[in-house]
Amino acid sequence: MSGINALIENEVKSNDVVLFMKGTPDFPQCGFSGQVVQVLDYIGVDYKGINVLASDEIRQGIKEFSNWPTIPQLYVKGEFIGGCDIVREMFQAGELQALMTEKGIATKAA
Repeated sequence: MSGINALIENEVKSNDVVLFMKGTPDFPQCGFSGQVVQVLDYIGVDYKGINVLASDEIRQGIKEFSNWPTIPQLYVKGEFIGGCDIVREMFQAGELQALMTEKGIATKAA
């Protein structure tokens, strides 16, 4: 499992915003992943979507990596932010946009 951890760690560290999700940003395959994609697209953030359905190793590995049992999982500048409910609540409170700005990640003015 260490190879998968290294792969996940590399993705999280080499991309400013990473979403581990079911499906792809263009074709989410679960409602929760779709909601996070909508939020990220709405605030205009560039992000990398990683389809956990493409690999059981990644699907299980990300849960162990974050010690978080569900997918999707959002990482910003290497920091685990949370899943769908947390991202949605942060977005509605304006905290997600503030976090992106604070971390130096460009967003479009909503």
